[in-house]
Amino acid sequence: MTERKKIGLIIVNPESIYQQRVMNGVFSRCDMYGYDVAVFCPLVNAKHYYRNYLLGELNIFNLADFDKLDGVILTPLTYDTEGNKEQTDRLVQRIKESGKPAVTLDLPMGGFEMICTDDRSAMADITEHIVGVHGCRDIVILAGMKDYYVTDERLEGIKDTYAAHNILFDESKVFYGDFWYTGGEALGDKIISGEIPRPEAVISMSDHMAMGLANRLMENGIRVPEDIIITGFDCVPERAINTPSITSYVPAAAQAAQKAVARLHELIENVGPDPNEKWEFEKGLFIGSSCGCPENVEHVKDSINSLIYNVNENFGRKDINFSVDIGRLVESYMFENLTAVESPDECLGEIFKATYLISPYENFYLCLDEDWLDTDKQIISGYPEKMKLMLHAIYGDNVTKGTFMDVDSASFDTKLMLPDLWIEHDKPSVYYFAPVHFSEHTFGYGVLQCSLESKTKIGIVFRNWIRNVNNAIELTRVRSRLTAFSQRDAMTGLYNRRGMEARIREMLERPGADTCLAFVIDMDGLKYVNDHYGHSEGDYGINAIATAARLITRNDEICVRAGGDEFYIIGLGDYCGADMLARINKFTNAIAEENKTSCKPYEISASIGGCCAELTADMTIEDVVHKADANMYENKTARQKLRR
Repeated sequence: MTERKKIGLIIVNPESIYQQRVMNGVFSRCDMYGYDVAVFCPLVNAKHYYRNYLLGELNIFNLADFDKLDGVILTPLTYDTEGNKEQTDRLVQRIKESGKPAVTLDLPMGGFEMICTDDRSAMADITEHIVGVHGCRDIVILAGMKDYYVTDERLEGIKDTYAAHNILFDESKVFYGDFWYTGGEALGDKIISGEIPRPEAVISMSDHMAMGLANRLMENGIRVPEDIIITGFDCVPERAINTPSITSYVPAAAQAAQKAVARLHELIENVGPDPNEKWEFEKGLFIGSSCGCPENVEHVKDSINSLIYNVNENFGRKDINFSVDIGRLVESYMFENLTAVESPDECLGEIFKATYLISPYENFYLCLDEDWLDTDKQIISGYPEKMKLMLHAIYGDNVTKGTFMDVDSASFDTKLMLPDLWIEHDKPSVYYFAPVHFSEHTFGYGVLQCSLESKTKIGIVFRNWIRNVNNAIELTRVRSRLTAFSQRDAMTGLYNRRGMEARIREMLERPGADTCLAFVIDMDGLKYVNDHYGHSEGDYGINAIATAARLITRNDEICVRAGGDEFYIIGLGDYCGADMLARINKFTNAIAEENKTSCKPYEISASIGGCCAELTADMTIEDVVHKADANMYENKTARQKLRR
């Protein structure tokens, strides 16, 4: 099996209807060619009001290694290229540096080849409905932003229909808006005040502007459609539940996305266009009540169903649309379960258990920075060179299986993006790369893999599921830091007694924990140093002892400041008496070396005793430490006699 070609799709806010249609088109055509798709997607709107959160989302663009992809599709219509100029400029530059073919959809960007949705014909069709069916001539056009490519194309469609009916196009009847509710409300205010004479009809270039206009007029006693006919554009689901429901048009965005993939296919494979290409996806006029025609009831019902919060959904259905029905997530109490965890491993375990909420899928991966628990480390732009695969969930037959790794799991090169991305698989897949972060601070990313032939696409459920994961990871990081503070000695950084007890419990759970090695260390003459040279010098001596103790402590052992000038080293594993003696000598030599270089007016001194014993019912860790303590006092007494 040859390695599949991989197309990168760069989108923002994948749950929007435009991006859902784009994904439909891209996935269907890539499935036909046998291409995988890697989707890099901030999950929120590019104009999200929480700027720091948006920065954390947009950072996912920096993960894409375009050198490893075969082609790229961008959808700049939703990027907010002005407000996010730094991020989009860097994105364009990195694609150009890779030398890989790239195309944009519906808006120019970076000088790449552009494939456009046929908005001109679509707007001509909806204008024909107003002019031809309803006989309207006094029409106001509620446009998008002035001198905007999409606005200009849609205006040309209106002009085409006007010309066919010998209607003079009057620029003074074009009101420029913003494609959002506010644009429609602003026009509504002008009509209500009489600043703009009441027209027979308003043709709006977006459903949201149409809804804003219709609602503002109805609130002020102007009936729709009896007094003014209104049409929208884009057929967003929420226009079906508006009162009145909005007559609208499904644009050919999916077909444009198919054409974008076909163009990349030509460039990648060095082939010419297929003269028999067919572009098959839903498009056309769908009637609501805002124009006065009988509603397309089935289409309205489908739109309402896509928005519904159904607490009692039949979740056993294989065709369930998890991208929009958020009921199961809300009722799962996922967030409460995640906030109740007490350790990083428990956090990962609860996230793993909750992956059923984003089913159906094939695999879900959670990749985190190697130092994700370090709250002092802040990643705001880009990703570290290495990542850890912390969780891998596999879904099949309505059951989740797989693994979640502990905090010491192996790392991989971030340039791979995901190691499993390069493993051969039978069918083409889509890999959704989504940011995992808190505010602007990046932790890593999640990857959801689905078969391209499935109808599953990420949406509102996945976005809010990831939000829960983000918050749980941040809470775990903070809790881990607080736990570390409570289990560590503030001056030396060694474990305190609370930390020692917690670590011993963990050590006893490890296999092979049958032999215990313990050292007890006690500083000599601390009171003398404090009394004659000050407590700061006493602290210096304690830290010097701590450093020497840490020097002879292995990674799988614990080093403890058990009291003011007393220290423990405890380990479980395979030990022998010779190892104990070698480490005592190493400790003694480290103290001697410190005295040579410190230039202090006093000498640092410490007594050390050790014990190595097999753990039995009659010999516990406490017993081993007690024997080491007794040996330490023997050492201290012997050294005191020598000094006399």
